[in-house]
Amino acid sequence: MIKLGDVILKDNSKKDVYVNLVKDIQKRQSQPEDMLEISALLESMGWNNSKVQQTFGYEDVFSLAVSIWENINSKKTGTQFELTKRISFGEHVYLLVTSFLRGVIFALPMALSVFAMLFLRFSLWSYYYLSLELATSIAIGTIMSFMAIGGFTQAIARRGFYYIVQGYYRMARQMTFYFVRVGYFVCAIVSVVFFLVNLFIRMISINMSLIIVLYFFFLSTIWLSVTVMYILRKELLFTGLILTGIGLVYLLFKVFGVYIITAQIISLFIVTVLGMLIVIYYFNTSEDKMERGIKASLPRMSIILYGVAPYFYYGFLYFTFLFVDRLLAWSRNQDFMPYIIWFKGQYELGLDFSLLTLIIPIGVSEVVVTKLMTDLELNQKNYLHSENTTLNRKYLSLYISRVIVIGVVSIISAIVVYLLVYYINGKDIFVFDRFIETDIMSSKITRKVFLISLISYTTLAIALLNSVILFSFSQPSLVTWSLTKALYVNIIVGFILSRRFEYEDAVYGLLIGTIVFFVLSTYKVIILLRDLDYYIYAGS
Repeated sequence: MIKLGDVILKDNSKKDVYVNLVKDIQKRQSQPEDMLEISALLESMGWNNSKVQQTFGYEDVFSLAVSIWENINSKKTGTQFELTKRISFGEHVYLLVTSFLRGVIFALPMALSVFAMLFLRFSLWSYYYLSLELATSIAIGTIMSFMAIGGFTQAIARRGFYYIVQGYYRMARQMTFYFVRVGYFVCAIVSVVFFLVNLFIRMISINMSLIIVLYFFFLSTIWLSVTVMYILRKELLFTGLILTGIGLVYLLFKVFGVYIITAQIISLFIVTVLGMLIVIYYFNTSEDKMERGIKASLPRMSIILYGVAPYFYYGFLYFTFLFVDRLLAWSRNQDFMPYIIWFKGQYELGLDFSLLTLIIPIGVSEVVVTKLMTDLELNQKNYLHSENTTLNRKYLSLYISRVIVIGVVSIISAIVVYLLVYYINGKDIFVFDRFIETDIMSSKITRKVFLISLISYTTLAIALLNSVILFSFSQPSLVTWSLTKALYVNIIVGFILSRRFEYEDAVYGLLIGTIVFFVLSTYKVIILLRDLDYYIYAGS
């Protein structure tokens, strides 16, 4: 019989649950600050008032937290300070290699789409020989999908991965599919509203608006599936899905002679369905491996939404930042502008190839941040409180060296992409029993946009390293603050230059914006590392 304040537990199973719960709390925080911190930990583990009443007979979560607080304090003893054992060299190498592959594989579908366009002249959602009207429609639908779903992907990645790491697959599934359902609903609402508004205002033709809606909806659902596979650590699967989609387009378009738009829409639909079926299968498989016992429930949805709101905002900001220069360039009034936005392939081509610059730096960033946070977890236990200043200085110095590493890797990556593109340019490449001409840099505009965006994405790679570091310390507001300012600069500079000079000068908005993002995010990381002990506690 265990007495918990005014509650007496006679049921052995409930006593075991209580003892294990105290152990779980102490695993997450060996020395909680007070009962309020314990309350927060309990809610993060899925305990709510009704479950507490049913299991222990307490009135609410806070009452249980008070009991646990008293229990922990009654057993406090002094412990000798000793160094934490470091992980082995083999474990270290495995951790770094898997981190690198995880970062690279996440960017691989982007590269597959670019190379498919280069060698096949089409991908899952684009085609080299489309009319400008259709190209404009697909481009708008694609950009809308990233901007509308970017926030949902960040929310799913942040919260879903949080539960999966702790082994709470049921809670991860509930939360993930909640955001997926809301994402589908938002996509449906945006599609209907966009189509109906265009019926009355006629900004574009009815056929264009229909193509925009179809590509927008299907691409949005694919991005949601891709994100869920990412948190389940099935990155190769979504790369395989993109390849499957491109293969289906090739089969329908080249073998059976189906119209390219129809072939892509059918393929998008099939990839969407396959993606969701795979996600459901792997979640069910993961749940079957969980230990049986009390099924933890999600905290109140209002708490979840409050927690993920900054990440949701970041997702929207990030993709808006990436695409706003395109919208500014395409909306510049030229000699022929039948609609408000008119696709300009020479501008898009330069950006598409320069995006390849980000693949390797993203992988290296994953390695850098993983190692930084792993070492920090060990070192914070090996430093006394009086040595906080030494720890802060050490990691500030380490950060500067890591920025230099990412900078060098990004520059080398940009040079390799530059040389590769210009090597391929003008050559006839034999692919699928035919020669394909790769004269991709014949336009002065394409060359200009390619070079400026290469510099932009090289700078962006370092800024993204800063973002990942700030996210690792649960400081998304510092990232969104930096990115919001950078977005304003991107829009203002791009708009002024594209209207005052040539439309392709909108790319300078991207360049100046990425520089601002890099400078401001670097400033925020330095502030964080100067008070590292505080942010370690705040993020724990």
